[in-house]
Amino acid sequence: MSQRLRTGIAALDRQLEGGIPSGSIVALTASPASQAELFLYELTATRGTLYLTLDRTSDAVANSLNAAPARTGQATVRDVTGDAPLDNASKLVAALPESSNLIIDPVDVLERHEPARYRNFINELQNHIYNTGGLAVLHCLDGRDVPVLRDTTEHMADVVFQLETTVKGDRIENRLAVPKFRGGRALSDVIKLDLAAAIDIDTSRDIA
Repeated sequence: MSQRLRTGIAALDRQLEGGIPSGSIVALTASPASQAELFLYELTATRGTLYLTLDRTSDAVANSLNAAPARTGQATVRDVTGDAPLDNASKLVAALPESSNLIIDPVDVLERHEPARYRNFINELQNHIYNTGGLAVLHCLDGRDVPVLRDTTEHMADVVFQLETTVKGDRIENRLAVPKFRGGRALSDVIKLDLAAAIDIDTSRDIA
């Protein structure tokens, strides 16, 4: 059985029987207008993390990490810019050390490349993450302009987290589904998350 790597969210790790199998790629899909980034930030506290940012600057991400309400780690944040982001991301991934986290935020930029090149990138990423016993999380924006290759990302990912944010009355509610979990048991129930501060599972009951 593969070693389980913690996500940093204790209640979720318990439901996942200790966390996510080492060597896995996780696709985290969420609306751009959500607090999914808190998920990524909490992950940095679990082990050494390389954070690749493809939209925001590295300074903006570093400032957000420092201001996060939850416990975070000392992530290495790198901009992936220029005319060849897929090539630049590949070079950074190749240098990822043993037992590390990799965060790609958002993966949408890479999903807009040629299908063959993108599949090759994901295959190389999967091979490297498996060989180093690490964990890769691909932040997938589920908004108005979803890339054509999103199906490829979710198909090749080992684990899929779907975070849904809705407005219910005077409250914002966040629910996490885990419909796909290679090497383990997918959760049969949707989890209600409390993202007000550090992420936790909301055990309050809904009132119809």
